[in-house]
Formats: sequence, C-alpha cells, structure tokens
Amino acid sequence: MFGKRYTEQLIERSAENATDRRRFLKAAGAAGLGVAGAGALGTALSLGLGSAGATSQYGAQGGDKAKEAASDAAVLNFALNLEYLEANLYSFAVSGYGLNEKYVNGIGNLGKVSGGHAVKFKSEHTKQIVQEIAGDEVAHVTFLRKALDKAAVAQPEIDFQNSFTAAMQAAGVIQKGQTFDPFASENNFLLAAFLFEDVGVSAYKGAAPLVNNKTFLDAAAGILAVEAYHAGIVRSQLFERGLGDITNKISDARDSLDGKADDDEGVLKDGKANLVPADANGIAFGRSADRVLNIAYLNPDKVTSGGFYPRGLNGEIATSGAKEK
Repeated sequence: MFGKRYTEQLIERSAENATDRRRFLKAAGAAGLGVAGAGALGTALSLGLGSAGATSQYGAQGGDKAKEAASDAAVLNFALNLEYLEANLYSFAVSGYGLNEKYVNGIGNLGKVSGGHAVKFKSEHTKQIVQEIAGDEVAHVTFLRKALDKAAVAQPEIDFQNSFTAAMQAAGVIQKGQTFDPFASENNFLLAAFLFEDVGVSAYKGAAPLVNNKTFLDAAAGILAVEAYHAGIVRSQLFERGLGDITNKISDARDSLDGKADDDEGVLKDGKANLVPADANGIAFGRSADRVLNIAYLNPDKVTSGGFYPRGLNGEIATSGAKEK
C-alpha cells in the first residue's frame, strides 16, 4: 500500500524524539508495511485530534501548559483507549469474548469489560460485515500497542450494558426502567455500532485542520476514508432495516452532549435516506477529542469518567469538554 521509504519518513516526522522513532520503526517492522501503513498513518491523524483535546485540558490547569500539545505517546494512548472499546464491541459480537489478555495490559488501571456476549446473527451477510470490521479494530489495537511498547496504557474498565441502557434511555429509544442489550439482536448491535462509528468519523475530520504536514494530511485522508466506509456500511444497514427514526433519536442525543452545534445527523432527513451526513457543500463535520469524550462519558460537562468508561481513560488525555454557556 505504501512504500518503505514513505512509511519511514512518516514515522520520522510524527515521532517526537529518537526513542519514539525507534519504537515506531520496530512496530512497523514487526507488523509489516500493510499494517504500518494503516496504523502509523492513523496515528498521524490522531496527533491532531489529541492535541486539540490536550490543549483544552491543559488550559484548565493554567500556566505554560495551556500552549502545549500532547506528546506522541499521549496521543497514541488516547487512540488506544478508544480502540479498546471498539475492538471489544465487535469482538464480543462475532466471537462471544473480548480482547485476549495479552493485548490489554499496560500502564494505568487494567479494567474488565462488562455486558458483552455473542450476537445470534440471522443474516450471514450482516455477520460477515461485522467480522470484517472486528478484524480492523483488533488490528488497530495490536499495532498501537506495538508502537507504544512499554508506554502503552492498559485497557480501562469498559461498560457496555449500563452505558448503552443509559444512552438509549436518554435518546428516547427505550423507556425509563427498560434495558438495552447491544448484543441481543442484529438490530440492537447495528444501533450500538452506529452510536460509535459516526463519532469516529467526526473525530478524524476534527483533526484534519490541525495537521500541517502534507504527508500527514495525505495519510489522514486514507484513514478517514476507511472509517467512513465502516460508518457508511452501518448506516446503510440501518436504513435498509427501517430503523432510520431510531438513528435520528440517537443522533439528537449525541448532539445534546457535545456542545451547542447541531451538526449530527441520523440516516433519515425529511423522510428520505441520509446515508452521508454532510453539509450543503458535501463536507462532513468534525469533533475535538474533548467533545468525543463528552459522548463516551455520556456527560455534557467537563468530567474525567462515566458512561462507557466508568473509571475514565488511562493516559493524559482523559477529560471531556466543559458545557458551553
């Protein structure tokens, strides 16, 4: 996919120091150019995303830190925290278990995953879709861990059952007192995947303006395309199944968490298909890291834990955005 010299140049430019460069090169060599192309280029985009979130968090502490961007390790670990969630979500759906224990140890508090189990797929077509995406997400985790080496954070505690129930109650998908099991059916799982896939695309889009290096920007376009493929597949499945009204409720709930902007969109608009959530110019919107965490924590306020991460993320980038007045 990418030439060896191209990959080496990208690694050299993205790494903060010689140690980081060696760590990246080691991971690229171990994983092969195909994975290095996807993993390293994805982290280049996440560099911008992490910096946005980190600046907001540091600013609250005052001093010169308000002007600092996150280190490469901090940014990669932020991405790793998010990948732990997605990899477990899809892995449970297709296999009945989460990540292998050898892929979850690291710095910080090692947490378990609650609420996961296999989905009883009725459609072989849908099962193959979920299996393919699961493979992508697990590959992201393994690459990031190799790139970070001993600096990799551990998997934080992840809650699927209580968090999805809270999210779906807030969205009006289920009533108070009811529960939502994301693995109970194909429809439930696709709705759960929709909640996160769209957030992932907006996160990469939010990073794009922060990427000044043309090599990074070119790489970011490739990674964003892959994330958009995932989101588009899930949105198409939900539209075909007649679940557009429910996706609109979930979209409104996400919008209520991440600030004043009303950019988020479900898969129906004016009763018709809205598979590509873009503005009048055909451009997708973006979210900064702290706004991504508002959704992950299911809280519009500035907090460090909650929702899908009951004890927060491991690493430096772990604070959601403050409520806008």
